[in-house]
Amino acid sequence: MAYSRLRRSSDQRKALLRDLITDLILNGQIETTITKAKELKRLADKMVTLGKTNTLASRRQAASFIRFEKDEEGNFAIQKLFNEIAPKFASRNGGYTRVIKTGFRRGDSAPMAIISWVE
Repeated sequence: MAYSRLRRSSDQRKALLRDLITDLILNGQIETTITKAKELKRLADKMVTLGKTNTLASRRQAASFIRFEKDEEGNFAIQKLFNEIAPKFASRNGGYTRVIKTGFRRGDSAPMAIISWVE
């Protein structure tokens, strides 16, 4: 999968995107920089597409990227993706997330955005 480099080496970039997609699945929305949000949008749409197919192969493919973390109810992120998030988008063909610009970060004036699931 080709990503924007995000000024990181490939292992750091993959770890960053794994953390971001896991947090997005568990929390519903996250605040990050605009460039990270745009890369995460591409990845989140692919994960929802895997969740919609809901086969053993798609579960393994998604599980190879999503971290095994639990939410407040004790559900793993992969379970939440396949049981809650993907069924919501069963009738939708893409565009599962939205990126909303929020301004600039105080410390370094980096442009910030909130990425969340479309309801």
